[in-house]
Amino acid sequence: MKVLLYFENENQIKKSGIGRALKHQIAALTSAGIEYTLDPKDDFDIAHINTYWPASKRVLKKCKKRGIPVIVHGHSTKEDFRDSFKAWKLMSIWFNPNLMWFYKHADFIITPTEYSKRLIDSYNLGTEVIYVSNGIAPKEYEYDEEKIKAFKEHFHVKEGEKVVIGVGFPFNRKGLKDFFAVAKKRPNIRFIWFGYLQKILISSDIKRAIKHRPANVEMPGYIDNAIIKGAYRYAECLFFPSKEETEGIVVLEALASSCPVLIRDIGVYADWLEDGRDCYKAKNNEEFLQKLDYLMNNDNSEVIKNGYKLVEERTLEVVGQQLKKAYEELFQKFKDKK
Repeated sequence: MKVLLYFENENQIKKSGIGRALKHQIAALTSAGIEYTLDPKDDFDIAHINTYWPASKRVLKKCKKRGIPVIVHGHSTKEDFRDSFKAWKLMSIWFNPNLMWFYKHADFIITPTEYSKRLIDSYNLGTEVIYVSNGIAPKEYEYDEEKIKAFKEHFHVKEGEKVVIGVGFPFNRKGLKDFFAVAKKRPNIRFIWFGYLQKILISSDIKRAIKHRPANVEMPGYIDNAIIKGAYRYAECLFFPSKEETEGIVVLEALASSCPVLIRDIGVYADWLEDGRDCYKAKNNEEFLQKLDYLMNNDNSEVIKNGYKLVEERTLEVVGQQLKKAYEELFQKFKDKK
């Protein structure tokens, strides 16, 4: 069985969560011994489409004509598109129906979490949905003194200086303004937000917020992989106040780095993350401040250990076997229909 992993505009998405999903899917399939191709002109038995743009639509239509089963990956929902890019309301007039077209015409949908499965099921499109984590490669996030040193040197971190990090596109949805508000209340801590987006795509209110952000918040944009991995290892915590996610790869990265995680208490985490057990959750800025103060002044070793157990359940080897099972089930159903 040979699978097409299709990601339209690979170079443009490589810095995003979907870009990392490509890398993860390749590693997962390789670990499971599944042959794959990235070229839609090759021969293949199943198409696994990850993007929702015009070329992706053409690939899906061609597969249908050739009798090849199609999986569409549920990276996005109507809910997580909301409050993101500049002019998202206008863009959603096209985006939402287009997304629904892909989901409706798929033979199978794979989405990262039970929460995003429930959302897609609620659209009532008649397509079977299962959930498989985007996965994580724990070895990439192991303790590495050189990476920590690279981070500290790049940002001129002084001995004993407290640092809190955030990671993601500078979207409203990611909770960037709340990140700033919390930072303002804790001027003795350095807050660093990693993430890049072209200015033309950033909403005007976020541009204003960035321009007037507190003096203790740095926004270096996209940073070298080694430096950000050092940041995960050095930081007091990942503070990720996102308001909507389908999984949140950065949360898995932090857990794999033994970095305490402070997140907003939202639906996507309800099924697998528990406040005080493997992470810290809050509903508003007052609670974020309370939890931040708590985790910075208490022993987090048990929470970190429990968080790492979640990582072990979502390794790329585990994901590879889950994808293999999904491919085999879909392929068998297709053969039975014929």
